[in-house]
Amino acid sequence: MANTSRATIRTAIHKRIRRKVKGSTERPRLAVYRSLNHIYAQIIDDYQGQTLVSASTTEKDLHGSTGGNVEAARRIGKTIAERALAKGISSVVFDRGGYLYHGRIKALTEAAREAGLNKGESAGDEASSEAEDKE
Repeated sequence: MANTSRATIRTAIHKRIRRKVKGSTERPRLAVYRSLNHIYAQIIDDYQGQTLVSASTTEKDLHGSTGGNVEAARRIGKTIAERALAKGISSVVFDRGGYLYHGRIKALTEAAREAGLNKGESAGDEASSEAEDKE
């Protein structure tokens, strides 16, 4: 792995995580994609192959001044949780998409939890499960 790009490494990590993380109808998967200027989140039922809810900073009402910062990630996390709760989804499996659980990814997840998604789960539980996923 000496001459591989960061994107290649992230893709390999994401594939490894996806072997373990599956979204069901009862507990769909919250997938996050982060680009330099935007952040995207969608809740996916892997058994049906459908996106149930989505939110991103490319939407006009969620854009703000920039979509590539922690504040924008918090907005997206809050919005995705509100939309999920409106559709009757209260619990999800978090898929960090090969990114480290830090910065914008962490802000999005914590904002979604604060808005009511995964009520019984604390931030410490998620961090320990993400550490297991790294190995």
